Amino acid sequence: MISIKFVDQISEETETKMRDDLVAYESSHGIDVNYKRFSLVLNNEQNETIGVLNAYTAFSEIYIDDMWVDSKHRHQGLGKKLIETLENHFQGKGFNNINLCTNQFNAPEFYKKCGFTAEFTRKNLKNPKLSKTFLVKYFDDEIQIQGIAQ
Repeated sequence: MISIKFVDQISEETETKMRDDLVAYESSHGIDVNYKRFSLVLNNEQNETIGVLNAYTAFSEIYIDDMWVDSKHRHQGLGKKLIETLENHFQGKGFNNINLCTNQFNAPEFYKKCGFTAEFTRKNLKNPKLSKTFLVKYFDDEIQIQGIAQ
């Protein structure tokens, strides 16, 4: 008899088994999962953390999970600086794009000012503030090498 249960975190053994099997499947199709989580941490002159951008690479894309700038330091261009640092780090390394999803109450207009294009918005008819806008910014690299199994 099979069972399904909700858990807060899977075991390291299950994580390894799952990852190895997914990588084998993707490799059989000539694809490199290229998965890596990372963060950009913004510190002030006193070495206090005042901003974080959490993201990951997968296949040929960079996904922004979330970004935070301390409320006392907003509207000073620091969020844009985090985005620019991310772009500069990955520019020329064969990635296709950076993408993200943000709620209507968050910052879709901010990301558009940073050069992202809204692909579509999934409307929340019960609470429009929770409508989600999916945005993308393409690299102008001529060659895309990320996500391709070597």
